[in-house]
Order: sequence, then C-alpha cells, then structure tokens
Amino acid sequence: MPTSSRKTLGLFLRTHRERLPPSEAGLLTPLRRRRTPGLRREETAQLCGISTTWYTWLEQGRDVSCSSATLSRIATALKLSMTERRYLFTLAELRDPQQDHTAPTAPATLLSLPEQIYSPAYLLDPLWNVLSANSAAKILFDAWLNSSETNQLRYVFLNPNARIFLTDWLTRAQRLLAEFRADTVSSARTEPFQTLVSTLQRESPEFNRFWEDQSVLPREGGQRSFQHPTQGLLHYDQTTFIPTAHAGYKLVILSRSTATPDSTL
Repeated sequence: MPTSSRKTLGLFLRTHRERLPPSEAGLLTPLRRRRTPGLRREETAQLCGISTTWYTWLEQGRDVSCSSATLSRIATALKLSMTERRYLFTLAELRDPQQDHTAPTAPATLLSLPEQIYSPAYLLDPLWNVLSANSAAKILFDAWLNSSETNQLRYVFLNPNARIFLTDWLTRAQRLLAEFRADTVSSARTEPFQTLVSTLQRESPEFNRFWEDQSVLPREGGQRSFQHPTQGLLHYDQTTFIPTAHAGYKLVILSRSTATPDSTL
C-alpha cells in the first residue's frame, strides 16, 4: 500500500475512533470526566483483540500488514456504516468479507438514457462529471449544465450561482462532498481525481474544510429544493440509479414534488 494511502487510512481510523463514545462501543467507563470523549487506542485494540502497539502503528500510517479479518473487526468495533466500511477497505486495498465490489466499466450504452426520460435527468461518470443530460435538466440546472463546467463539485463549490440555487447551501454542500468522498475512494490515486481535489482545496475554503472532516456518506435520494432564477422555488424528489454493469456511473432523475424538502444535487 502506498505511503499516502496508509496515512489516509490511519487518519480515517483515528478520526472515527475519537468520535465514538465508549458507551456506544459497549465499554463501561468511570464516572469521572475523561480527557477525550472518544475511544482510546488501547480500548479499540482491546475490543478488536489486537495489540495496542500494532493498532497505534496502523493509525500512524506505518507499513504494517493487516488482514481482511482484522480490518473487519476494527470496522465493527468503530461502528462504521456500510459506506464507511467500503471506504476503509478500499483504502487498505483489501476485500471486505461482508461486501461485494464490482468495478465500473465504460458506460457507452447509458449515454442515451436521459433523453428517454420526461423528468429532469442526467448521467454522472465516476468523478461526477456530467456525460449527458436531457432538455428538462438543462432548463432546471441552467447555470451548470449549459456552461462549460461539467463537474458537479466544481459547480457546487466554485460557481456563485450554486449558493443561491441550492437552498441551505452550506449543509447540502457538506453532505454532497461526504457522498463524493465515499463514492470515489477507488479513484483516489488516479491523476484526474487528485487534480480535481487539489484544485478545489486550493480554490474553495469550504471544500478544504469539509474535506479535512473525513466524513463519508452514501448518496441518498429524497426531496430537493431549488431557487430557480425565473421559476422561483421548485421542489423535486430525486432518485439515483446505479446500473449493475456500470457501477461507477449514476443516472439521476428528479420528479416534481409538492413537499417542502431539503436541497442538493
């Protein structure tokens, strides 16, 4: 495993260990106030049946050998979600015994799908660049899909229009980035991924702050709100489809809603 991946994995483990209260991990702790609210390294090692020294080295990003079974025990002890587990195992370049992974392939047969849908619809590639979009989507996301900027995160964090168009921009941008981080972990060592992230870190203080938070979340559908420049406040229900044979790609469809929801892309 490359040094950068080991350090990223160690930072991820440390962040989530420090977030987990001992009571949620099933530990009985003294009533006196602890200097840290999260688990200690020795407590995590005890829960996993491994040595404190070895676990410390893992968090420090040292070149130590780790089996899938041991990493699975650590993920279980830290109460990681399925998305967080997938991110962890991808970083470690190991196969999670509880999950199955399918590598994405070229989505040539998917490109025409948005135009066959009446509601706003668009297709994202593994780095969340728009590959195709129908006319309804281009009307709804005019400042994004009719511009030269195809990347969703670059639009959200660098285009001033997004801060008006997306209601509760700060909350939704933070969640979107956590979803992106979880979804693109397998691409983390590629040059396009590193170029995208480094550019956003340099150009957007909010992106840089959220990226350092180490949060990962599954991309979920649901209710969305948009402040359209000519149509006013619009409400939609978003559904994201991931084709079985093209797991790195996403077909996003928005249908009109009468509810008053949160917003995101």
